[in-house]
Amino acid sequence: MTITYELGTSLYINMTNKCTNDCEFCLRNTTDKVGDAENLWLEREPTFEEIKEDIDKRDLSKYKSVVFCGFGEPIIRLYDLVKTAKYIKSKSDIHIRINTNGHGDLIFKESISSQLEGVIDSVSISLNAKNADEYDKICHPKYGVETFYAIIKFAKECKKYVGEVIFTVVDNMPKEDIDACREIAERTGVSFRVREYID
Repeated sequence: MTITYELGTSLYINMTNKCTNDCEFCLRNTTDKVGDAENLWLEREPTFEEIKEDIDKRDLSKYKSVVFCGFGEPIIRLYDLVKTAKYIKSKSDIHIRINTNGHGDLIFKESISSQLEGVIDSVSISLNAKNADEYDKICHPKYGVETFYAIIKFAKECKKYVGEVIFTVVDNMPKEDIDACREIAERTGVSFRVREYID
């Protein structure tokens, strides 16, 4: 069971395969492998103790960052995620990022951003569409067309508690859509990044 894996200069933590989206471009539709991980599909969700033990096998000084991102939405396991991040911070001052779909408030039916304060350095949110209808069509969110607006609200809330908040899109989108998403990021007051689409 792959809990931690290396990709580039970062150590990634794979906590769950559950997700509240079913994105048409999702990497897990085409491969089991990412970075040095042969298979990111979990037989079951690892416990906090198992995650901790796996982290302890790694030399954190080798990495520029730790990233909560695997074959699922990490915020689904918010409480263990925060507990794990606090454990990592007790060992190292390494930069910690969450790669998320931004559905956290919808999942827990309340604002969760304050729980990230002091333990998460960066939140990277997949925007991936220029409007609610496009997002619903491409990402098929569990919570329906209103999800898009919840993501923007989540990003605004995260800004209050986390040093860096980023909206991301994949680079296979039309340029005009990427530009529209960049404008949304600017209006929201967060950073923007175009990430490579891996097929």
